[in-house]
Amino acid sequence: MTLFHWFIFFLAVQIIHGLGTWKLYEKAGRKRWEAFVPIYNAITLMKIINRPTWWTVLLFIPIINLIMFPVVWVETLRSFGRNSTADTWLGIFTFGLYIYYINYTQDVQHISDRSLIATTKTGDTVSSLLFAVVVATLVHTYVMQPYTIPTSSLEKSLLIGDFLFVSKFHYGARTPMTTVAAPMVHDTLPIIKTKSYLSWPQLPYFRFPGFQKIEKNDIVVFNWPADTVYKFFDTSGRSVVKPIDKKSNYVKRCQGTPGDSLQIKDGTVYINGKELILPERAKTQYSYFVTYDMNTPMDFEYLLKQVGSTDGAGFKNETRDTLYLRALTEDGAKTLRKVPGIKSVVKIVNKEGEPNIFTHNPKWNSDNFGPIYIPEAGKTVALNLQTLPFYKRIISVYEGNTLKVVGNDIYVNGKKATSYTFKQNYYWMMGDNRHNSEDSRYWGYVPEDHIVGKPVFIWMSWDSNGAGLGSKIRWERLFTTVSGDGQPQSYFKYFLGLLILYFIGDYFWKKKKADKN
Repeated sequence: MTLFHWFIFFLAVQIIHGLGTWKLYEKAGRKRWEAFVPIYNAITLMKIINRPTWWTVLLFIPIINLIMFPVVWVETLRSFGRNSTADTWLGIFTFGLYIYYINYTQDVQHISDRSLIATTKTGDTVSSLLFAVVVATLVHTYVMQPYTIPTSSLEKSLLIGDFLFVSKFHYGARTPMTTVAAPMVHDTLPIIKTKSYLSWPQLPYFRFPGFQKIEKNDIVVFNWPADTVYKFFDTSGRSVVKPIDKKSNYVKRCQGTPGDSLQIKDGTVYINGKELILPERAKTQYSYFVTYDMNTPMDFEYLLKQVGSTDGAGFKNETRDTLYLRALTEDGAKTLRKVPGIKSVVKIVNKEGEPNIFTHNPKWNSDNFGPIYIPEAGKTVALNLQTLPFYKRIISVYEGNTLKVVGNDIYVNGKKATSYTFKQNYYWMMGDNRHNSEDSRYWGYVPEDHIVGKPVFIWMSWDSNGAGLGSKIRWERLFTTVSGDGQPQSYFKYFLGLLILYFIGDYFWKKKKADKN
């Protein structure tokens, strides 16, 4: 839906509200016209039902309003003496239209001083739960979201089983585009495993101002632009077209920002002709061939764990005197070269073209790629058959234009085009585990409207391969920051100290209070 469509929808809602409540407004001592004036009618209604004015704001926050509308319907009914269970369910299941029946057929009186305290334990519990859900949804949507690392694409920096807090406010919180969805879940409802949202209607993209921009080497959570999978890790082959904010969440490292020229040479990233220097915490990994002396006894499983190989047992496809390591850091490779019996440790560099690489350039692959321009909002590029593969998806999918090629001519929105001006910024995201990461090298740019947030904190890390409970928890990773200089440091002991001080203080405070009484 466009902004114009939403405006018409908004006006229609105001008319529906006014027609269904104007008599009730009058019975509450208000003027009938007050039921029809947008926003003002909501403020007035809060006074009628004896609820705080700031509730009006909640009626206009996507997802939150799905909770608040039924609450307001029920509160309106109760403010006019309709307190029965039947009244409550009729108000909810008719989407508030039951109020029309009360408005036009029932002689009700406004109760201006009604008690707002729940008369039953069930009512009190429901009220508390609704309040908790509203607060949690606000925090989840606009402040901080929990996230779990599902893959090894950022291995060493972030591990499978890391539980993160992702900041929404660093880059600016994005308002939900999907307006009808279950709160605090992504695309699938737990337990029943069904879709958690309706694809229509959709709000236009909007992001609140952030206090920092995405920088090169930032670890970023975003919605996977190429996502059509039914659900994450689903192997059934089912596909679905998802709204932007319901696409699968990915986490990668930003390697290129708007306006950059990016190139990959033998696995090394170059930005504007200069090698991109990664931070100390980033541990890039590549695949290696390791040859060894078969007459020298070696415990490969132990050895490869010591050098940080992320292959479980350490290797795949043993062939005579050669091991294939899927993922190994440069430092790990240097250490292996010093081990007696190791003949050579050679980094695998792809030279042949890969058919599934972005733009399908027959000469490009995951290790040798580009140069490629990363689009910047407001900048214009030449558009021809040579440049079209770079920007085709941007023009037709991300920025919503119609695109057609007739012979050597390109038509955008029905007009012949020789250039194109970008509407938003784009980013280039890659995993540190270079040969085991599905990233921008395969599906291209990440649009700004797909950005979710910035991982800031690891509060738990769970190793599913650990032998027991104690070894399954990676204690050294608890309460560590994701970014920053130097190696990660756990703040878990400080957290425990503060927690102990809190309980001690709380105990003495209660004891002192009890002694006074």
